[in-house]
Amino acid sequence: MSKSDIRVVPGTAGPLYELRGVSKRYGDGATRVAAVDGIDLEIARGEFVAIVGPSGSGKTTMLQLLGAIDRPTDGEVLFEGERIEGMSDGDLADLRRNTLGFIFQQFNLIPTLTARDNVEVAMAPTGLASADRRRRAEDVLDRVGLSKRAAHVPSQLSGGEQQRVAIARALSNEPRVLLADEPTGNLDTATGTEVIGLLERLWSEHGLTVILVTHDESIAGRAQRVLRMRDGRLAADDLDVPEPSTAPAG
Repeated sequence: MSKSDIRVVPGTAGPLYELRGVSKRYGDGATRVAAVDGIDLEIARGEFVAIVGPSGSGKTTMLQLLGAIDRPTDGEVLFEGERIEGMSDGDLADLRRNTLGFIFQQFNLIPTLTARDNVEVAMAPTGLASADRRRRAEDVLDRVGLSKRAAHVPSQLSGGEQQRVAIARALSNEPRVLLADEPTGNLDTATGTEVIGLLERLWSEHGLTVILVTHDESIAGRAQRVLRMRDGRLAADDLDVPEPSTAPAG
């Protein structure tokens, strides 16, 4: 993977995300805390970005803002030129369901369902017919290398396999953006490296935008661009978007 190779979507202009003076504050008075504090940032379509920082640095809050899970206290978060904080709750739900895929440190699988069924359940709100959900579930499980484990329940899968099911579930709505919150946090080093390798492959082969947060510098170093976060702010030297490549995706 080339660090300068951004996958540019043909026929689109402008950044995927723009953050303008974005802050997110919690509490009141003396207990008021800025989890995110006055951030300006652009993320291009097709970038693979890691946000790295210690616990309490604000990186998970940042991911929640990018994922339309939360709204900023101040400033603007724009996705494809549209202000996220100005969207209705229904529009935000549509954005999360149709455009964004989420991967978490906890796998959040339903223990009584097979890998295939865990993926299918995530597609229930889409209105797809049962047969179509089954075909798509089998396709995304194959993409993450788990086609032979589709009939196993989570207790029969290793931690790495469970995270692959979670990644397949995130892919099931055919997102353009994958947002990963400490995706290797519950895995050993070797398995975590395999999971990051899978995210790299999905980025490279399918032209996805991937944004992950981690406290692990070695994991962050696998990304195309690293943003270092501390006390709710990003290091100024990390903010420049690399020049796009003219090479075709894949």
